[in-house]
Amino acid sequence: MQHHIRPAGMPPVNGYSHAVAAVGTLVAVSGQVPLDASGALVGGRGPAGTPADPEAQVRQVFENLGAALTAAGAGWNDVAKLTVFLTDLADLPIFRAVRDEFVDTGRPPACSLVQVAALVHPEFRVEIDALAVVSG
Repeated sequence: MQHHIRPAGMPPVNGYSHAVAAVGTLVAVSGQVPLDASGALVGGRGPAGTPADPEAQVRQVFENLGAALTAAGAGWNDVAKLTVFLTDLADLPIFRAVRDEFVDTGRPPACSLVQVAALVHPEFRVEIDALAVVSG
């Protein structure tokens, strides 16, 4: 896999590559949301309307992505592209910090990030899908 983090003439990046080239088996991971293995929401509003925990939500999404990648015979080093949907751009620093615990920051995947008005569940703050390429 070739990571073109900042090709000549391209603007600076913050934790992603402008382009990634790879040859192998494509693994597409559906958008993952902050639900645990039992289907329970992680990091949602607590009793008496206490605020949601965006870090817990982002971390659960990355754990879900990792489980899906493993099931498909891939790993984090095989991820070529992430697509991130956030309902609140204030969560961007949290996303970046958690992402950097999972991906190789020296060879980061390409990434698109979109702010959305809402996700399928009103308490979801994040959804992420991934494309990975397994060589060999």
